[in-house]
Amino acid sequence: MRFSMSGRPRGLALSILIAASCLALPLCLTSTPSYALSEIQREDLPSPVTPPANSDSAAPGAAVPMPEPPGTKPADGQPADDTDKSEPETPPANGGITSPRADPDGPPPAVVYDLNTLPEPVKRMHGLLIEACRTGDIEKLRPLIGKGDSMTQLSLGDIDGDPVTFLKSLSGDGDGQEILAILEEVLSAGYVHVDTGTPQELYVWPYFFALPLDKLDARQRVELFKLVTASDYDDMKQFGAYIFYRVGITPTGQWLFFVAGD
Repeated sequence: MRFSMSGRPRGLALSILIAASCLALPLCLTSTPSYALSEIQREDLPSPVTPPANSDSAAPGAAVPMPEPPGTKPADGQPADDTDKSEPETPPANGGITSPRADPDGPPPAVVYDLNTLPEPVKRMHGLLIEACRTGDIEKLRPLIGKGDSMTQLSLGDIDGDPVTFLKSLSGDGDGQEILAILEEVLSAGYVHVDTGTPQELYVWPYFFALPLDKLDARQRVELFKLVTASDYDDMKQFGAYIFYRVGITPTGQWLFFVAGD
């Protein structure tokens, strides 16, 4: 099944991509229509600040200084800075626990398909999630999401209200079947075992989470296109990492996150 990040059936909606990215700011789009990946990246950038006209009383730092004319030397102690601030930053290779970890300079982690190699608690949670998805009833996820400090992270920012209601709001059909379909497809892909032996040790689906997208072989790209479209793939390559849905399960079997975005 293919899920388009542009948010229309054929690819199915990716509204959580926007919700996740925006909620990392002020929870602005928890139930908005789907947007294109390129729009999400633009919205993540801070809005430019316009300096007040003819005002000498503005607070320091409240306005963006105008650039010096060509050939002007920087003020003493102020090195020239030619960096283009409008360009989005590439996500770090070892960012937050839910962040893509594609490190082009490091050896890729082993991609595993055999669920029998999983620790029993991880294998059990994986099976329970697949079973819940196949019922078509998103309420079946509620006991697996949990509560309080152990609740599954469903957004890159905080969410308001009931987690199952939140998932429904991200689903194009309104009842949660689209989200269940995406979750099942993600869990049906190969996985990677990352940060072995550390407090951040995780089993993560799909394995694209930890591989440089521009180095995927033909077979791996076919597997990726079960989740996203070719145009989405091109967009993510430009961004520098896989930022569609991913699932993390701890070695003790806790469903740690199900998020999308950067």
